[in-house]
Amino acid sequence: MTKRETRVARCRSEVDKACFHLVTLKRVAKRSTDGNSRTENRSSAVNFFRQGWQLEFVLCCLRPQLMTFCLGMRVQDGLVGIADTRVTSGSECITARKVSIYQGKDWSVFTMTSGLRSVRDKVRTYFDEFMGDGEEMRYDRIFKVVNLFADQVRRVSKEDKESLHDSGLTFNMHALIGGQLSGDVEHKLYMIYPEGNWVDVGEGSPYQIIGASGYGKPVLDRTLKFTDSVAFALKVGTLAFDSTRISAADVDLPVDVVLYKKGSYHMISQRFEKRDLMEISEWWQEQLRNSVHELSLGWAESLLAKLPAAETFPSSSKKKS
Repeated sequence: MTKRETRVARCRSEVDKACFHLVTLKRVAKRSTDGNSRTENRSSAVNFFRQGWQLEFVLCCLRPQLMTFCLGMRVQDGLVGIADTRVTSGSECITARKVSIYQGKDWSVFTMTSGLRSVRDKVRTYFDEFMGDGEEMRYDRIFKVVNLFADQVRRVSKEDKESLHDSGLTFNMHALIGGQLSGDVEHKLYMIYPEGNWVDVGEGSPYQIIGASGYGKPVLDRTLKFTDSVAFALKVGTLAFDSTRISAADVDLPVDVVLYKKGSYHMISQRFEKRDLMEISEWWQEQLRNSVHELSLGWAESLLAKLPAAETFPSSSKKKS
């Protein structure tokens, strides 16, 4: 087993243990709050609930980061979507497409999803039913398509949220939807939350990441601007994915890329395997190391001067006479 596989297995094990403890805490607390229980039992239940909430918060923060990496970027002349293909289901890890494309004569839309696999699959199935065969579009603005998708999120939430919660699982579903319809003046990008509400990705921060967001965000914050080209966005997005792939246990190649040119009403996509991107990954790592070596330390000279001199020891080859 490789170091990466060991790390993934350890993360899954810790999440499974946390889920088990959360369910146990809730069951004990429920019994302790029974109307016939004594006061001290109800007091203990308060502590159980407090521990359960804390544990549930940790799981809520941890689970999305173990699932996926989906990046949507909106620049002046188009859209770029990048999504990994690793899906975790229990102890299994499989490759599956997280990007869906819907387009017709004068409209084009893509969706990317992250979160609990069963929730994602069910929402997408409901959404596909409404979208039909994709030949005709009943809406003229993309925000109406976003509202339709959000309705399916709320629908699945009503159906499954309570049972998931009873099993120690969080209803976790995030999505990115981008594209352009006949009534849209320009291309748009939206992020949908598990509650079904959404935000419009604007020019001030022209990207959103769902899933493991912490590792690629610094690359994008330092480089990407709304006025950049689709080609430039593809470059920095690929570097952001590579930074995430290196550090996040459940994010890896292959990766799906979607590109859209403003006003074209046509999206293109391609899957890239490990052999396609390893040269870029190695180049990026070498560039970072070279840049650090070239960084001047003039600002830290006074600090470095305080370091004690290295202690020298006599050579082991010299022996006392």
